[in-house]
Amino acid sequence: MSEDEGRKLPDSRLHTIAGRWHTSGHVIDEPAIPVAGTDTYEVLPGGYFLVHHVDVTVGDKPVRAIEIIGEPDAVSGGFLAQSFDNDGNTELMHVTIDDHVFHFTGGAEVASAAQTDASTARIRSTLTIAEDGQSMSALWERSEDGSNWQRWMDISFRRGD
Repeated sequence: MSEDEGRKLPDSRLHTIAGRWHTSGHVIDEPAIPVAGTDTYEVLPGGYFLVHHVDVTVGDKPVRAIEIIGEPDAVSGGFLAQSFDNDGNTELMHVTIDDHVFHFTGGAEVASAAQTDASTARIRSTLTIAEDGQSMSALWERSEDGSNWQRWMDISFRRGD
């Protein structure tokens, strides 16, 4: 058996979001909490992993994080996304990709800077890439019980330098 046999191949679907994005949106609350900054996705040499740098402000709270996406996920058949932030938090999400739509799911610990008084047991996000590849939108939802979902955050991205 050659060294390459049995190895996974890079998944080019991860690369569709590579680049620098201007991020804007809000946490749904009364009043809405603004989210603004940049997200940068870079393909790690070799093409197997995507490195996501987060540099945003949620309200008046700076959020800096790094996330690695690409480890195969036996549970979802997609990928794992592991992140680490400036407050010492770590998060694990599951990612699946359908065409130009990324689906993220995770537990209550995800996006702690955007948590409000509502109880959260599960989160999910649907990240949709525009056909021209120049913008994306993300709808984040949360659930107290894993069955009933409420809108949580609306975030938009546009390509930038």
